Amino acid sequence: MWTVATYVLKNRIKGRKRYPLVLMLEPLFRCNLACAGCGKVQYPPHILKKQLTPEQCFAAIEECGAPMVSLPGGEPLLHPQIVDIVNGLVARKKYVYLCTNALELKRRLPEFTPSKYLTFSVHLDGERDHHDFSVCREGGWDIAVEGIKEAVKRGFRVTTNATFFDGTDPNSVRTFFDEVMAMGVEGVVLSPGYSYDKAPDQTKFMGRARVRRLFRAILSNRKKEWKFNMSPLFLEFLMGDRNYDCTPWGSPAFNIFGWQRPCYLLQDGYTETFKELMETTKWEEYGVGSGNPKCANCMVSCGYEPSAVLEGFGSLKGFFAMVKGSFSLYPDKHALDLLNEPMPTGPSSLVKITEPERELAKR
Repeated sequence: MWTVATYVLKNRIKGRKRYPLVLMLEPLFRCNLACAGCGKVQYPPHILKKQLTPEQCFAAIEECGAPMVSLPGGEPLLHPQIVDIVNGLVARKKYVYLCTNALELKRRLPEFTPSKYLTFSVHLDGERDHHDFSVCREGGWDIAVEGIKEAVKRGFRVTTNATFFDGTDPNSVRTFFDEVMAMGVEGVVLSPGYSYDKAPDQTKFMGRARVRRLFRAILSNRKKEWKFNMSPLFLEFLMGDRNYDCTPWGSPAFNIFGWQRPCYLLQDGYTETFKELMETTKWEEYGVGSGNPKCANCMVSCGYEPSAVLEGFGSLKGFFAMVKGSFSLYPDKHALDLLNEPMPTGPSSLVKITEPERELAKR
């Protein structure tokens, strides 16, 4: 928080209106899962074989200057030089969040060194059955949890990262929070799913009204034991208590094609340099108010959490709201009614894996 606060202050003093907070650095698109709601692994084989070099990764972070780096994918632990990439970023004192499904985590942990700059952000989409259904692989939960516990045991910083889709049971999510906290992780990161055009299952995605309804049921009347590794103002945004404009430049994305325009989620072309990305992208064409249909239902963290962070560190009013939100349990009697109401049903609300789906997962 101190690093981000001083970084925001320096940029405000310089009069900069647009600057990155976290670099979404995708070293590869290849993955050992094929989740039904993901649009990142639908590339042809010759693209999935490509990957960034450590030198390209270091040049990208030096070019944009963000204090934090997220390493998504694909699955970063499939990169043969991921240890070199992480070590180089840590040496530059960048806070690194290595996003992983943890299928390879336990095996590769001995190659890494615990550091305050390194966090393993493990992808867990709810309780066991729901997670396995979401990632289309039976047994994925057990492998991931085993990796989490081993990482915590070895002294690594660990968070979990959950993406929720239509039909999610808020009571199940709240039980999931209890289970995750018992594993010893530092906190939970959560976000609604983004409606990728290439995602195999288009029934999973929610409109903004349903996102707010779901997250109000999940996050109201919370337990003090629950820790979230996110801005409390962003969580209030998910619950419908705040409105933000998207700041896609807050989380610029760099991958094997270059700097992705305008953000990690949309692919409207690429630029060779970060400077070109910032100066030539028509930012007014993106966000909910822009009329862009690809942005109409988006409430994803990479676009809106930077907006919340900038408010939290950009004024005294925002700072006090952030502090207050950090300690509030958000009591809400109406949200209790939402928990007791049956959630909408549909193909994506299933949590039990059927026999055909089990066979598909094995293949």
